[in-house]
Amino acid sequence: MGITEKIAEIEAEMARTQKNKATEYHVGLLRGKLARLRAQLLEPPKASAKGEGFEVVKSGSARACMVGFPSAGKSSLLAKITKTESQVASYEFTTLTAIPGVLEYDGAEIQILDLPGIIQGASQGKGRGRQVIAVAKTADLILMVMDAGKPGQQKEQLEAELEAVGIRLNRKRPDITFKVKSGGGVSYNSTVKQTRGFDDKMCYNILHDYKIHNADVLLREDITVDDFIDVVLGNRKYIRCLYVYNKIDSISLETVDELAHRDHAVVISCAAELNLDYLKDRIWSELGLIRVYTKRKGELPGFAEALILREGSTVEQACDSIHRTLAEQFRYGLVWGQSAKHKPQRVGLTHVLGEGDVLSIITK
Repeated sequence: MGITEKIAEIEAEMARTQKNKATEYHVGLLRGKLARLRAQLLEPPKASAKGEGFEVVKSGSARACMVGFPSAGKSSLLAKITKTESQVASYEFTTLTAIPGVLEYDGAEIQILDLPGIIQGASQGKGRGRQVIAVAKTADLILMVMDAGKPGQQKEQLEAELEAVGIRLNRKRPDITFKVKSGGGVSYNSTVKQTRGFDDKMCYNILHDYKIHNADVLLREDITVDDFIDVVLGNRKYIRCLYVYNKIDSISLETVDELAHRDHAVVISCAAELNLDYLKDRIWSELGLIRVYTKRKGELPGFAEALILREGSTVEQACDSIHRTLAEQFRYGLVWGQSAKHKPQRVGLTHVLGEGDVLSIITK
């Protein structure tokens, strides 16, 4: 029996099993087996034929990947928010095509990548699904583009496909410490009460199924079986997602209002060019990027060009983005802006920078 048949068999058994207190251990073990088989299915083959490799070079300050059905208007959106000249390049996935574009936003360049193949059997490893998944997992943000006229069905299908390939949308990694060791058995500890069906017995059973007999497990939050499996597998990606509802010019105002108030949602119309600037603002916000301006000693700040950094970046990371050896020559820095207690504030390499800060670096 092949992996896909085993997956189908477990899914059928889970569907038949009535969910209650008496069956929760059995269902938990089935979930563990299902996750293990899906991970095996998505593993790259040991030997690939020449020409099967797929890579889209990551460029710009961040990458956002668009997923959705062909009718949702991804191509139109890409054309509206990115530079037209960027769209001539394309990367083939047999019959699938990934098209990159560049969104320019206040001095930052954000790569926008259309991955139409993500919904075409990627979770079953069909065709070049593995390559599609590998690219999707490099995204800093997922843009799930949907037809506003049929949002429920499309959202559920896309979320299920991404979930099956190990992409967790708008979630943080569970606060679990998991470490495999060479001996001593399994050590299980939890600092909080577990109320969602997970306990020491479930932990031991799942680890046994994965042939892990020696490990330290420490839980710092109330978790589910799926949360624990995700940490054990270690290949999950936790990515922010914006749900982009297109074609709002063809639905009622009441429906537009309802969609706009959903979590992580943006409503737009490519055809009528509605709300596209707001979408760009939300993309910037969700990516968690900041602008930091540099200042040479005795000169005015260079506001024409900014360093684009992640929220929480330090002076050392700013140095690295300018030149890889600058941190070694660093003596101290002067900061003006929201992260400074006074203006200027003398800082070291560990100082955390904020949006719009001005940084002057003094070298040895």
